Amino acid sequence: MKPLANALIAALMMTASPALAFDPGAMSEAEKQAFGGAVRDYLLENPDVLIEAMNALEQRRLAGEAENDAAMIAQRSDQIYEDGVSWVGGNPDGDVTVVEFIDYRCGVCRQAFPHVEEVLARDGNLRLILKDLPILGEESELAARFAIAVKQIEGDDAYKQVHDHFYSMRGNVTPDGLRAIAEKMGFDTDAVIAAMNGDDVTDVLRENARLAQALNISGTPSFIIGDTLLRGMPQTGIVPVIEEARASTGG
Repeated sequence: MKPLANALIAALMMTASPALAFDPGAMSEAEKQAFGGAVRDYLLENPDVLIEAMNALEQRRLAGEAENDAAMIAQRSDQIYEDGVSWVGGNPDGDVTVVEFIDYRCGVCRQAFPHVEEVLARDGNLRLILKDLPILGEESELAARFAIAVKQIEGDDAYKQVHDHFYSMRGNVTPDGLRAIAEKMGFDTDAVIAAMNGDDVTDVLRENARLAQALNISGTPSFIIGDTLLRGMPQTGIVPVIEEARASTGG
C-alpha cells in the first residue's frame, strides 16, 4: 500500500482501541488489494472521514514541529536572548520576551511594524529584541549594516530611530542616502559609515544568520515568543501567542 494510504489508515485508527492491531505487512497481496479497495469505497462514501483523518495528520505534524522548535529554542537560549549586541526595548524586566528577525526591505516586516509597536506600547510587561537578518539583497544588507553601525557608534536610541525611519521611508537604500540620513539625524556620519563594513558589524550579521539557520528560519519577519517560533506574521497577530506564553509561566 502507498505511504499516504498507510498514513491515512493510521490516522483513521488513532481513536481505535489499543487492542486492535493493524499490520499491512502480514497481509497477502490479495488481502492488501481487497482491503485497499474497501478503504477506498468507504472514504468515497464518507468524505468527512477523510477530511477528519487529514486534519488529524496535520495536527500531529504541527505538534511535532512545535516540539522540535521548543527544543531548539531551549538549546540556543543564550544566543537568542542574551547575545549582548541585539537591540532590546520595552520593559527589560518583562515577563515575556518577543524576539523578531527583521529585514528592512521586507514588505511583511513593514506591515508588521505598527502592530508590534502597538503591542509594545499597550503591554508594559513585554521585552522586545530585534535581530537584523538581511536576506533580500544588497539594499537589505546596506540597511542592516547601517542600523547596526549606528547602534554601535551612537547607541540604542539612535538604532531605534533608524529602525523606525527605514519602515517609513520610500525609495532605494543607497550609500549616499545613508550618509544623508546620518547627517540629518546628527550622527557622527564618518564613524558610522566607516563602521558599516567593519568586523564588529559583520560579526553581528554572521551570528544572526547562523542562529536563523540553526532555527530553520528562512524568512522575515520571524518571531520567538516563549517556546514558540512563528515563521511569519500570524493573521491574528502576536498577542494570542504572548498571552499563551505568559499563561505558561504563571504570569
